[in-house]
Amino acid sequence: MLVSGIGQAAKLPHYVDVNVFDGLHGRALPAAAAIKMANPALTVVVTSGDGDIYGEGGNHFLHNIRRNVDLALFVHDNQVYGLTKGQPSPTSDPGWTGSLNRSGVISGPFPPLAVALSLGCGFVARGYAADIDFTADLMLQAIRFKGFALVDILQPCVTFNKKNTYQWYGRMIYKVPPEHDAADRMKAFALALEWEERIPIGVLYRTERPAFEKLHPAIPGPPLHARETLPESIRVMLEKRTLA
Repeated sequence: MLVSGIGQAAKLPHYVDVNVFDGLHGRALPAAAAIKMANPALTVVVTSGDGDIYGEGGNHFLHNIRRNVDLALFVHDNQVYGLTKGQPSPTSDPGWTGSLNRSGVISGPFPPLAVALSLGCGFVARGYAADIDFTADLMLQAIRFKGFALVDILQPCVTFNKKNTYQWYGRMIYKVPPEHDAADRMKAFALALEWEERIPIGVLYRTERPAFEKLHPAIPGPPLHARETLPESIRVMLEKRTLA
């Protein structure tokens, strides 16, 4: 099941032949979590942009990491609201001037990988859209990971973001060294904070802990989608709501 929110990146489900659910702006993650809870056998992938996930959906981003729902989250991070014509997003660099912010961004950027690590996310990685094979491998690892997996994918917006271009990333990006210990959270955190001079891509951190759907008391037994819901039980519930 492929789940998205709203925005330029969230249009991906329109172009692929899989089961999809388009949520509201910023609400891709709660919809995906509900789907996973209802049918834990499904592989659930969330795809959306930096505005949708880190801005409007920021609260859901934080708490689904805490819960450790078994989802693979792919964020198309172009550091701009592309669909709505170039406003700064939560990950825009300070000083960057978008279409509606001529004085430049004054807020500090939201650091998604560092935030994910601080909340105990078990799989934290960064990809780069120009390196297709490398990024595809990261995505596959995230899908196979049991627990909440984040892949922040740096993706230049050639229309509205004239700073973070392919040429700019070409000077800044380097791959995480093979000797990096992905189980070392503090080293991963240091990598996650690199940005001003160099930007690491690859798997920064990986560790497993029980997923939310394995721990929730409502899950043992048949999955929710396979349980019979008796009409009488719905009628009683509605009557109670009416009386309340």
